Amino acid sequence: MKRLWRLQVVLSWVLAVVLGSVHGHVRRQWGEQVPPESRPHSVTITEFGAVGDGRTLNTLPFQNAVFYARSFADKGGAQLYVPKGRWLTGSFNLTSHLTLFLEKDAIIVGTEVMDLSGKRQCSSIVLFVGTLDGRGNSMQIPDQQGSSWLESSQWPIVEPLPSYGQGLDLPGPRHCSLINGYNLTDVVITGNNGLIDGQGLVWWDWLRSHELNHSRPHLVEFLYSEEIVISNLTFLNSPAWSIHPVYCSNVKVHNVTIKTLLDAPLTDGIVPDSCLNVCIEDSTISVSHEAISVKSGLDKYGISIGRPTSDIHISRVDLQASSGAALAFGSEMSGGISGIHADHLRIHGSDKGFSLKTTPGRGGYIKEVIISDVEMDGIRVAIEFIGNLSSHPDDDFDPSELPVIDQITLKNMVGTNISVAGILLGIDSDPFTAICLSNLSFSITDSLHSSPWSCSNVSGYSESVLPEPCSELYAPSSNSSICFSLPSYSALDVA
Repeated sequence: MKRLWRLQVVLSWVLAVVLGSVHGHVRRQWGEQVPPESRPHSVTITEFGAVGDGRTLNTLPFQNAVFYARSFADKGGAQLYVPKGRWLTGSFNLTSHLTLFLEKDAIIVGTEVMDLSGKRQCSSIVLFVGTLDGRGNSMQIPDQQGSSWLESSQWPIVEPLPSYGQGLDLPGPRHCSLINGYNLTDVVITGNNGLIDGQGLVWWDWLRSHELNHSRPHLVEFLYSEEIVISNLTFLNSPAWSIHPVYCSNVKVHNVTIKTLLDAPLTDGIVPDSCLNVCIEDSTISVSHEAISVKSGLDKYGISIGRPTSDIHISRVDLQASSGAALAFGSEMSGGISGIHADHLRIHGSDKGFSLKTTPGRGGYIKEVIISDVEMDGIRVAIEFIGNLSSHPDDDFDPSELPVIDQITLKNMVGTNISVAGILLGIDSDPFTAICLSNLSFSITDSLHSSPWSCSNVSGYSESVLPEPCSELYAPSSNSSICFSLPSYSALDVA
């Protein structure tokens, strides 16, 4: 068996697939270790000319490998195996019924190197004819720097999400993520503790210096997809967000580690966005901005699209967000957020433990949320709900579109080294309602110099809370019957 198939043979296979004449397995060479056969068909990235030396650009091998794997979509799907090595690549797209498997010590690395070959849509398919340098060899790309290289085929430019109307950082188009999925079904990204590294430093520097031409890319993004599993991997140094499912359903993320530098600007971990039925479990996230952030669109764009986020379960996660919140809701919530259950959380070294952000003009709702069984340490503000964020993508918003914040339950929490227990500030003439606290015990580090709680325009219920919360939450007229609880919980039942 030859170590690498000539790319001309790969091209012939691909053309045969297009004509419907290819059947059976691709011959494969795994090197010293064969990956588990999670699909009936398997290929390895080296068969398509990829070189895992950390310098060779492998964007086209990844694109061609995925294109080839499409031929098995109606035959049980295929696995794309990435062996040990540093596999430098630009943006590429996945396909339905695919498992992307990263072996131990396999690292997919987002390239900092750009070319000037023009723009390409994320959902396009690139059919590579010939070899990278025209002589049968993979091309070595010289180092390049500067944001002018961003308008390239390595990080393509696409339109902003319809529920946002703009990019994350700037108005107008945005960069494709490193790994993309559009309108897919049954996709698994997993491995034997492999890594995906976005090399975000250059993007962070461009953001800080206002040199970005378009909004930063994420590491992994799925749009309009279902039955997605991401597991057993480490995600490092995303330029922006690490895992972003948007307009998706039935998504499971488990046993992942996500890290960025704690001083990186506006890096988030997992961001379920206008999604249904998402499960996040047994994971560790340490980022600068928000570890897990639940969203559903922005202002008139999110209202018009009307795709809510609901049925989200978060459990057994370790969270750190140095300048933001470990678990955040909004402020992009115009499509609505409901049915959130988070339990067994460990939060440390964060600016905020829990954050809920909105503002007049957002519309939408955040309701039916229960968070329980939480340990916090080293947090500036344990709970922060803010209703006057005053942040909009443009001036074309309707201030009469008021958000509804109702039935938020927090219970069974212990916090040490907490500076402020809670800041709960609703909206004039649009108060936050049924904010319920039970069995919370926060050790305040500077209780002599500041009030542990600050509240306005909120109402709700509390019991067994230390330090004693705002009067709005323990008035004699309040009643636990207003509080949200899951079917398996009695209302504010203290464990």
